Amino acid sequence: MATLEKMPMLREGYDAMQTELQKLKSKDRHEVVQAIEEARAHGDLSENAEYHAAKERQGQIEATITDLEDKISRAQIIDPADLSGDKVVFGATVKLIDEDDKEKIYQIVGPYEADAKGGRISYTSPLGRALIGRRKGDEVEVSTPSGEKYYEIDEIEFK
Repeated sequence: MATLEKMPMLREGYDAMQTELQKLKSKDRHEVVQAIEEARAHGDLSENAEYHAAKERQGQIEATITDLEDKISRAQIIDPADLSGDKVVFGATVKLIDEDDKEKIYQIVGPYEADAKGGRISYTSPLGRALIGRRKGDEVEVSTPSGEKYYEIDEIEFK
């Protein structure tokens, strides 16, 4: 069951979802229908592995389309350039100093847009949740699989 909760995301994330949805609807759907037709032409469907694989792929494509359409319908696009303040909020770029005095920079984004190696963490991630609402100079503690991590918020930017 779909939820009616708004899903905050950046413009880039929204556009990426739109692009993926269009590809699935126009290209991938068409290709899987062709694969099913070709597999049907081979005869007995009960032992036709190509047919079953194509039908499974079709189900995956349709499920992904439904999921993307739901997310797009609930999208609340946020432009970080329109934000300001001294608290960490969705869209903020945060410079952290870890316990080894190493600098880490993350932008707080939606789950669909998250890419920790690319410097984007979800507001639903442990670190994202720990940062939301905090201010410059605050220290945050985050539980990770490798143990407790400590960070100090050095800068908060909206860009």
